[in-house]
Amino acid sequence: MNRRNFLTAIASATASKALALPQKRRVAVIGHTGRGNYGHRLDVAWQKIENCQIVGVADASERGLQEALKRLDLSHGFSQYTEMLKALRPEFVSITPRHADQHREMMLAAIHSGARGIYVEKPFCRSPAEADEVLKAARQYGVKIAVAHRNRYHPALFQIDQLLANHSIGRLLELRGHGLGDRRGGGEDLWVLGCHVLNLFHYFAGEPRSCSGILLQDGEPLTRKDIRPGAEGLGSLGANEIHARWHMQSGLIAHYTTFAEDGSDKRGYAAHIIGTKGTISIQIDRDPVAWLSPGNPFDPASRNTPRIPITSSGLGQKETRHDLIAKVHNHALAIEDLILAVDEDRAPMCDGNQGAMTVEMICSVFESHLQGGTHVAFPLQQRDNPLDKL
Repeated sequence: MNRRNFLTAIASATASKALALPQKRRVAVIGHTGRGNYGHRLDVAWQKIENCQIVGVADASERGLQEALKRLDLSHGFSQYTEMLKALRPEFVSITPRHADQHREMMLAAIHSGARGIYVEKPFCRSPAEADEVLKAARQYGVKIAVAHRNRYHPALFQIDQLLANHSIGRLLELRGHGLGDRRGGGEDLWVLGCHVLNLFHYFAGEPRSCSGILLQDGEPLTRKDIRPGAEGLGSLGANEIHARWHMQSGLIAHYTTFAEDGSDKRGYAAHIIGTKGTISIQIDRDPVAWLSPGNPFDPASRNTPRIPITSSGLGQKETRHDLIAKVHNHALAIEDLILAVDEDRAPMCDGNQGAMTVEMICSVFESHLQGGTHVAFPLQQRDNPLDKL
């Protein structure tokens, strides 16, 4: 579905059409306590959808399984998700663990079990090769996959689209993103936090054409001795500082920087759209999610006007759809869209292809570093994690 059409629809609450369906949609939840748990509450999110019934949960941790049974009001669960999928044959599967090394196998198992829709925690998987395999299977079996980049569903994005279409910030110059700046800064930040920003780059500027980047460890280029197993099942990883640049389909250049413990008090985590007459800042998972800072970004004297919030109602307007914003944060809006995508035989708003692109953008930074910071073209020829070769 065209993003503008979808955001227009949710702004008028027509996405609630999904709730009017008479039959209960059967949902199975896959979690793994101690190995990514249930992500950002991707299990209980389904309880907020009136026409959905959670029929099963699987968790390899017995303690975690018992807690999930209480939380989801179920009497019986499974220690193996493959057994659950075989026994229950759910229509929808929620793949909730944050640890990305499990996502490929879980998604493939859900696809082969006959599921029609999958909602998966980010990052989508660990490499373009894994993404290729999952997307091929999903196409073969007609399965819709949605990825939990929930900011993509925020109705304020439609208002930003309108501002850009009206040239409200003048000529677009570049996109800039920055990491959270905590202990994860560098490689881990790029994977688990940067993926949200890269997803927004893709949203506003199209697919990347090429990437150049450098990975640094304590100020020096990353080498083999700096590689370690990444947290949260991310695979080979390193660097506590990264500088990356993508040439996007629209012609814009998008930049992402991330530093460990950068002293920013976690205030820098955002995607910025920079124009000659102002800057739009999208602050991931915050309310208001976006702000317009009027004025020439290179002339402090022209930026005396206070920044202006961008809400679902428009520039400088009070937020009136708090119910809708809550559904963005608790994933209900994304799940409703997934259900509609299955019923209407269309791609979800943030589908598997979108999730796969964030993975490829991340791996392109690693590949460029291995090639001395040179530009690497998309699609990547190297489909595995490039850091495995360092």
